[in-house]
Order: sequence, then C-alpha cells, then structure tokens
Amino acid sequence: MWWSKAPSRWVPRLLLLGALAPLVLGCGARPASRSETNVVYWAKHHITVGGKHNVNPVPASAQNIADGQQAFSSYCMVCHGLDGQNTGVPFASTIAPVVPSLASPQVQAYTNGQLKWIIENGLYPSGMPPARGMFSDDDMWRMVLYIRHLPKAGSLGEPAVYGGEGK
Repeated sequence: MWWSKAPSRWVPRLLLLGALAPLVLGCGARPASRSETNVVYWAKHHITVGGKHNVNPVPASAQNIADGQQAFSSYCMVCHGLDGQNTGVPFASTIAPVVPSLASPQVQAYTNGQLKWIIENGLYPSGMPPARGMFSDDDMWRMVLYIRHLPKAGSLGEPAVYGGEGK
C-alpha cells in the first residue's frame, strides 16, 4: 500500500496540505443563499429576538414620533441614515450582513416589542449595537414609533457625518 511506503515523504505533505486547506478553501466569501436567508429570518423572528408580546406603552402622537426621530437621529442614523432607509450611508450595502432598510417588509414584520428589544439589546453578530443604558425605555419605545412612521426615503437628506447637510 502507498501509505506504508516511505511515510517520511507523504506524512509531511499531507500535514502541509491539511494546514493549507482552510486557507485556500475558506477564502471565498459569498452572499447568503435564499434558503440560508430564510432560515436566519425565521430564527430571528421566532427564536433569537425577544419581546414579541411586549406592548408599546407610549402613544403614537406626533410629538412622540418627533421625539423618537430625535433619539434615532442621535444614535441610529450613522448606520441607518436619517430616514431609516440607509440614505447617504456609504457602507450600508457593502458589508455582510447588509444594513437593512428599516422600511423593509422584513423589519416591519417585527412586533413593536421585538423592535424595542433589538434597539435595547442589539443583534449579534450583525453589527447592531445595544442601546441599553443610553436611552430610557420610553425613548426606545419612541424610536419604535419613529420606525413605524418613517418618512419617504431620501426626504431627510444625508447625515452630516457623511458630508450631507440633513434636515
């Protein structure tokens, strides 16, 4: 048999191949397939993200939505844009996973309690940081109201941090 002849020749080669295989095979990054995306979507909506049955105690008044927009603009706009739809965010579609538009059906499918949970706890490993300790519960609920009442995409301009003037 080949493995019994001169192991001093094939063992080092096999070890080298084993060491290099992850480097060569692991280099290819590709977007997630539709089925992978569906599995992750289902898991987030039904397992990972808590707060599904929590009810927003803050009423949806014009003032509360405006206050939610103000809080959102102080923290969330760096990744989601001023309008929550990634307007003016140069990296939003180039990172993996991409930064979702908060107007998307996938995001809007979360319950209010789940949106608040995401704001409060973040989403690991997506890059969404937690806001716990930075905002009061009522402020986070107001951000949820703003996410439910987003303006037209692009209507608020680009964030000043990326060279825009914002509105």
